[in-house]
Amino acid sequence: HVQLVESGGGSVEAGGSLKLSCVASGYTDYSRYCMGWFRQGAGKEREGLAVINDDGSTDYTDSTEGRFTISRDNAKNTLYLQMNSLKPEDTGMYFCAADPPPYTGNWLWESTYSVWGQGTQVTVS
Repeated sequence: HVQLVESGGGSVEAGGSLKLSCVASGYTDYSRYCMGWFRQGAGKEREGLAVINDDGSTDYTDSTEGRFTISRDNAKNTLYLQMNSLKPEDTGMYFCAADPPPYTGNWLWESTYSVWGQGTQVTVS
């Protein structure tokens, strides 16, 4: 019923940039959903990177703020993550996730989100 699909990943040299997209479908009111980006490196736990709320406010983890920018286009039901100055440590699978109202959890908790995409691979060398 509700689905998220990520795209835009690929291979890039250190210092390069990528812009990821996440298209949402099956939502009755997408603009009210909090949307987050997570990353999972090989052999590592999934970690939160950024969130954008229904009012447009954002938050980032300390490892991404200043290099990454989260945004959304509600008319297109699409979430974005602009990534600049990429480092090898940024390599991993990137996932988008959706949290509908009512908002009951912390954005860094995986359990907060009810819907997850399949992920898109980012490799930085």
